[in-house]
Amino acid sequence: MSSSDLSSKSAGAGLFAAIVASLCCITPVFSLLVGISGIATTFSWMEPFRPYLIVLTFGALGFAWYQKLKQNTAEQIDCACEDDKPLFWQSKKFLSMVTVFAAVMLAFPYYADVFYPDTKLSETKNINSESTYEINISGMTCTGCEEHLKLEIGKLPGISGLEVSYEKGNAVVTFDETKTDIGEVKLAVSETGYKVESVDKSK
Repeated sequence: MSSSDLSSKSAGAGLFAAIVASLCCITPVFSLLVGISGIATTFSWMEPFRPYLIVLTFGALGFAWYQKLKQNTAEQIDCACEDDKPLFWQSKKFLSMVTVFAAVMLAFPYYADVFYPDTKLSETKNINSESTYEINISGMTCTGCEEHLKLEIGKLPGISGLEVSYEKGNAVVTFDETKTDIGEVKLAVSETGYKVESVDKSK
């Protein structure tokens, strides 16, 4: 197998690993765009494997660049024909494009929230019976997950305060219990695909 073939196959492996590494955060954005909120957590189980996939991406792309940039041996130069021009997917230009795209994919969890609109909470006037709950949630993996939950919970009437943290794995929700109850909030969370683990009412 030629070094060009090895390089292009390694580039393909690196690109695939980069995409798979970011599926847990790409899926919530995709679900927002297609309007199917319940598939948001489809690939959240892959989050623990993300560091290994990142290493695999760097390893595969590093090997591809090594194969592309290393000097040909005298034997390879003697065997080379003038007609043996590398195909586009065997070129440095293609490898550069793959490398940039892989980097964009790996960084996706850090800018996923830009795809979500600002969450606008309900009017907070005429609050009759306001309560605050902490909801422990599993399945969140990035800022995109936070924004996805904010968007869905924020649609409920009477919501006056809302903080979601994927790092803490929770949402702190303040709302008027005459307009919304905690059951509706839990349902809004569950319908996105995230799982409500426990609910605690603040005193």
